[in-house]
Amino acid sequence: EVQLVESGGGLVQAGGSLRRSCAASGFTFDNYAIGWFRQVPGKEREGISCISSSDGGTYYADSVKGRFTISSDNAKNTVYLQMNSLKPEDTAVYYCAAGFQSPWNNDCSEYESEYDYWGQGTQVTVSS
Repeated sequence: EVQLVESGGGLVQAGGSLRRSCAASGFTFDNYAIGWFRQVPGKEREGISCISSSDGGTYYADSVKGRFTISSDNAKNTVYLQMNSLKPEDTAVYYCAAGFQSPWNNDCSEYESEYDYWGQGTQVTVSS
């Protein structure tokens, strides 16, 4: 059974930090890019970061660049999203997702259509 289990959400004050974890099981982790998305009620889900399975290359949306860092521990089949300098506008439900990545494709995608499996989503609330 494929599972992406997220942890590390919650409530934090502006300027604070949180670390999200996404633990994967049930598929060959090394063949999948992992992405982080977030969604605010009434808005489309936004791809904010991803990490490539082929070369470890990363992507960050402009809204989080310089504040968030994605990393992967392949031995633990887990991807992390370190979120620093959090702002109230970062408040959202955060999801991790896994998308199969062809060996000749070094780029992970920020588009949700490229992802096959999704975590349950966890609320992150940043108070001002």
